[in-house]
Amino acid sequence: MTALMTLLGIVIFVVGLLISIAWHELGHLSWAKIFGIRVPQYMVGFGPTVWSRKKGDTEYGIKAIPLGGYIRMIGMFPPGADGRITARSTSPWRSMIEDAREASYEELKPGDEHRLFYTRAPWKRVIVMFAGPFMNLILSLALFLTVFMGFGVSQQVPTVASVPKCVVAADQPTDSCPKGAPLSPAAKAGLRPGDTFVSFNGRPVSSFDQLQQDIRNAPGRSVTLVVAGKDGVQRTLHPTLVSNKLAAMDGNGNYLPGKTVEAGFLGFSPASDIVQLGFGQSVSRMTDMAETGVKSLVALPSKIPGLWNAAFNGGRRAEDSPVGVVGAARVGGEVFTLHIPASQRLAVMVQLVAGFNLSLFLFNMLPLLPLDGGHIAGALWEALRRKASRVFRRPDPGPFDVAKLMPVAYVVAGVFVCFTLLVLAADLINPVKIS
Repeated sequence: MTALMTLLGIVIFVVGLLISIAWHELGHLSWAKIFGIRVPQYMVGFGPTVWSRKKGDTEYGIKAIPLGGYIRMIGMFPPGADGRITARSTSPWRSMIEDAREASYEELKPGDEHRLFYTRAPWKRVIVMFAGPFMNLILSLALFLTVFMGFGVSQQVPTVASVPKCVVAADQPTDSCPKGAPLSPAAKAGLRPGDTFVSFNGRPVSSFDQLQQDIRNAPGRSVTLVVAGKDGVQRTLHPTLVSNKLAAMDGNGNYLPGKTVEAGFLGFSPASDIVQLGFGQSVSRMTDMAETGVKSLVALPSKIPGLWNAAFNGGRRAEDSPVGVVGAARVGGEVFTLHIPASQRLAVMVQLVAGFNLSLFLFNMLPLLPLDGGHIAGALWEALRRKASRVFRRPDPGPFDVAKLMPVAYVVAGVFVCFTLLVLAADLINPVKIS
């Protein structure tokens, strides 16, 4: 049964992946057609074609390897200086440039002269290239809102799960009381498992995060707590908080691994529950996730040594380690074996696909060829050059020849391929697990 549920989770994730890719390419396709650019192919996947059908100018199809997708647009690059594809050269860099230029014209037909990508105004090219990542962003937001506001998320609530007997620092074992450790303020005051906090010093308690911050900000102070027991009966407690070494937190309430701080301490473990978030809370949570995504993207080079050690030296796979498609599919399979309600398994899976779409948006916005962001940067640079020429009354410099950047694009693609293979090796040998 476990194997079947794992397979089901993997299949559902792969389907979500294919839909996300198709959705991305649909953004490019739609705006290319709106602006009159001819698109010979719209494909989901790479490798041999499994199925295809031609409608109008475009062949729509699915390929065997579900690791990406593409659309082919006529005239992605301007012709050479002589008005056509420049003659071959012995230079490998020149060959790269002209190979790319030739590929963008190989399906040129009579009448296509006015349907070339590079002939469109820079702002139109920006829209065409941005539309793909933007579709992933929209899908990501929709899925996250569905999870946060519909299914709800597991989070700590201001209800007591347990009350440790003594004061223990964050970097010390909590399964027993060290010799000479003082009783915790919560134990002294009579706080019991199942109690729900109603107010803290007269201020209504709306969330665990708020309660935690209030407690941390009151070391050494005597406070007034109103709690409701399992039977609903309210009690008023007057503990005196102590100062204790606790895990440090950032401005968003996230724990900072390995860092501690002296703060107020009451001494209880919160319970967890499934909570549906409001629209504002959901937007705030998604904003935090986007910020974390950007930081993770910037930090990718620093993750390479850890990935190498995890894959080939038996090192521990870090919790924030990059995960590829294979690793994410394995996580998807693992989700469906968790001993949680079926609705929460589905919620975690939807959130996994949403996170993939957010990552796809952020990654594609990097201003590097062959990513969408590289073409956007080229169009913006062309617009800036032409604007400057008009201001200074100079001749129009013409379209910016993005093809000249293809050697750089091959280097970038090579780096991406090597990194992808390293992540794949780590996902197969030492995968990230969520259980």
